[in-house]
Amino acid sequence: MDSTASSTREQILQLLKKHKSLTVANLASHLGITEMAVRRHLGTLERDNVVETKMVRQAMGRPTTMYSLSQEGEELFPRNYASLTLGFLKDIEKLSGKQMIDQLFELRKQRMKEELEDRFKGKSFEERIKELADFQSNNGYMVEWEKSDDGTIHFKEYNCPISQIANEYPVACACEQSLFQELLETKDIECETCMAINETPHCYYKIKAPENNE
Repeated sequence: MDSTASSTREQILQLLKKHKSLTVANLASHLGITEMAVRRHLGTLERDNVVETKMVRQAMGRPTTMYSLSQEGEELFPRNYASLTLGFLKDIEKLSGKQMIDQLFELRKQRMKEELEDRFKGKSFEERIKELADFQSNNGYMVEWEKSDDGTIHFKEYNCPISQIANEYPVACACEQSLFQELLETKDIECETCMAINETPHCYYKIKAPENNE
């Protein structure tokens, strides 16, 4: 039953991708199922934030509810961002040298720090850890962390959206670690394993609070 429901929802997503927006009646016609069944599936997809609705006025009668993919829904379909970015980076390296690549990643790190500083300002070390974990997870890194008895934070990222790029340009990982140090206000961060470089199941950081941390 679950696999059938999943298959139907996948078909709904594919139809919305193809047609941009459809009504419940349109979807029911395409799928050959009842409108009630379509509404049930759409309810689940809306709850998962992959489908959104919009009221469209008609020349006559009541407005019609149109369903379309949300931004999250669009991201479910294959993208080629990594290959495109990697291609640009290789072109830049060819034109301007490796030093330019290092500068680009450093600029990216600085921009991210400036965007995030207010979220970390005035917070305790553990609050900053939680803020960092939330930020990374929201950007696709699937973070889990825990604190051991000696106060060490074990920070794991189970996905790396830029692994293809980081494998070619390890400076990306170095800049990430540097960003963590600056946002958490501690130099005591050790990267034990890296998905992009070591081909491990996760990136694993051991993080300790600064010595003056209360």
